[in-house]
Amino acid sequence: MSAPAAREAAPALAPGTRPVPGYEILGLLTRTRWLDVHDAWSEERDCRCVIKVLRPDRRGEADLGERLLREGRWLREFSHPHLVRGYEAFESPEPLVVLETLTGETLSHLVRRLRHRASAADVALLGVQLCSAVHYLHRRGLLHLDLKPSNVVVDRGYAKVLDLSVARPPGPAPAGVGTVRYLSPEQARGEPLTAAADVWGIGVTLFEVACGEPPFGRDDATGDPAGRRCPQPERTAPPVASRRRLPGDLAAAVEACLRPAARARPSLTDLSAALGSTRPGSRPGG
Repeated sequence: MSAPAAREAAPALAPGTRPVPGYEILGLLTRTRWLDVHDAWSEERDCRCVIKVLRPDRRGEADLGERLLREGRWLREFSHPHLVRGYEAFESPEPLVVLETLTGETLSHLVRRLRHRASAADVALLGVQLCSAVHYLHRRGLLHLDLKPSNVVVDRGYAKVLDLSVARPPGPAPAGVGTVRYLSPEQARGEPLTAAADVWGIGVTLFEVACGEPPFGRDDATGDPAGRRCPQPERTAPPVASRRRLPGDLAAAVEACLRPAARARPSLTDLSAALGSTRPGSRPGG
């Protein structure tokens, strides 16, 4: 194995490592294209936590370090029941963010593991919770821009949104900010972004949870490297009824989120109300 390959293969932090005072690494949870995510122990809180650091082969990229720290500072400042909590952000000896450990599993794992589609009631409840978290972010001046099943953890019907690594204020943005098969058409084209981009993200997430597959296919099923192929600007999402039978008002709410024109999509307030109306006796944000 070459030296660069060896650096890429090795996790940044070995079990037992203390990257900063008060925290001990227990193991590697997952690796993304630019991060290592570790299970860790917080001595001060006397509990498990999650530590995110740059992969060893990406440490020299200052923009990624700042992106990680920005996410950590936001999550440390923010407080919402459907948003993951941030504990601390450290600039040295290397950029490092500490987050709460969540129980449950990601929606993407749940969909693939169970091999069946969520009930209409669960889809509606999930949608209301996502609207609540996204509304909070928008009130803080941020668009999430990467809403997808792998960025939502659910435990017994209670959802929490993860990952603000590509979040940014509304306005101009480079083409392709987010994850290829979950991008709104305006994200894919590099047009100015509004709250409607996150409404799309909620809709594409609910579609996958309801139907068992995303409306535009999976990145890992196409053979295309991330960022090369994005069908959203060229074709519309299939109707929910083509994949699954849902109550008409719930299917209509999901489909409204996936309208190609950003201005044609519902506001978060209207979407939450539409989803909530499919759950008799429920409270918005429940």
